Amino acid sequence: MSSPGWPGAPGRAARGACYPDESQSPTRPEAPLSNSVHPSISSSGLTHPESDGELRQAREHDLFAKAHAFTRAEELVALGLNPYFRAIEAQHGGAVTVEGREMVITGSNDYLGLTQDPRLKEAARAALDDFGTSCTGSRFLTGTLTLHEVLELRLAEFFRKPAALTFSAGFLGALSIISALVGRHDIVYFDRENHASLFDAARLSFGTLRKYAHGDMDALERKLAEDSRKPGGRLIVTDGVFSMSGHVAKLPEIVEIARRHDARVMVDDAHASGVLGAGGRGTAEHFGLEHEVDLIFGTFSKSLASVGGFVAGDAKVVNWIKYKARPFMFTAALPAMQMAAALKALEIIDAEPWHRERLWENVRRLRDGMSSLGFDNLGSTTPIVPVLVGPDETTVRFWRALWDEGVFSTPALPPSVPAGQAIVRTSVNANHTPEQLDRVLTVFEAVGRQLGVIV
Repeated sequence: MSSPGWPGAPGRAARGACYPDESQSPTRPEAPLSNSVHPSISSSGLTHPESDGELRQAREHDLFAKAHAFTRAEELVALGLNPYFRAIEAQHGGAVTVEGREMVITGSNDYLGLTQDPRLKEAARAALDDFGTSCTGSRFLTGTLTLHEVLELRLAEFFRKPAALTFSAGFLGALSIISALVGRHDIVYFDRENHASLFDAARLSFGTLRKYAHGDMDALERKLAEDSRKPGGRLIVTDGVFSMSGHVAKLPEIVEIARRHDARVMVDDAHASGVLGAGGRGTAEHFGLEHEVDLIFGTFSKSLASVGGFVAGDAKVVNWIKYKARPFMFTAALPAMQMAAALKALEIIDAEPWHRERLWENVRRLRDGMSSLGFDNLGSTTPIVPVLVGPDETTVRFWRALWDEGVFSTPALPPSVPAGQAIVRTSVNANHTPEQLDRVLTVFEAVGRQLGVIV
């Protein structure tokens, strides 16, 4: 099968691509324009070209030309090989209904399985009755509800920080925090596998972005040492759990390096909140470093079974973000329904640790099963269990074979992952049954052997 050119995978199941090179674009270079001009160019009155040179110039000067020339997605759809934007009709536990048939879903980030919990639904309904469907204003003006303040107090308490602030989306939170804190003379240090939202946030700030190879603590310290005579502040930002590899950040080493170089530390715990730590408080609790991490950033759209983002930290710093972050100030406030669901999820996480215990039982079942079959899981120790396939084309064929057998997974292709290291990203939640996970392992084994990924 010839490859039509795979479009890059979307980040973190809507959130999670890193840009491995300084020079790499967020998307792969587009194919050259076709020989025919799209009707919108000639019919718009922009030009009536009479030569090839004039034709090329017409394409170059039409802003929409690249969009009309982009055909890869349509080609994949026609071949039945587009893994993205697959519509789910219903969800129940570890299974979903797609195109009228039940499938085991392995790519969801609903780690504790709370999105279908009747208590969250009831809390959301009650908030809907009290506050309606929208705040219709920004937090800065008319959009602050008592629920915002209650949720922020509860988040600060849960993460053992003096204050917290909520955002209408996790991506928006990243943009708000980093753009507000990192100024023109400041320097921010990123693991190259950090989430895409963090990279875009760094670009929105006026500071300098310095990247180090994934998990390379020597490189991080070396870059901080190189910058020791430069003015401005220092901020080290890392994912707590990396969304593609499932690796846990080397937080103890990061904290030690930060101390030596007077740097602040921010952890993106989107995939760690509710999952890591004795109480589900994330990476800092997991390592016993809650008082050493300056800012804990996260999202409600995973273990907290809602939508939105948050940051917890020093009260003065949170207040600065509240009054200085333009993405926060100029965005409509998080609706009451989402906040009520997140509040209920926090309550359940505190009171019912068995959700997390069952999640980890499922993690061990899937991860150990994959390893015993010979799959490379990239050393993951978290609910994200990647399966390394390698070539893009083989990875897409692997995904399609899984799909045909009733396993809903997602491939991750460059630039979400390094070139030549495409993966099928799987993850488990507390609602998966042993039978469902065994079915996943059976299908993976058959497809892996068929495509020569395992022997």
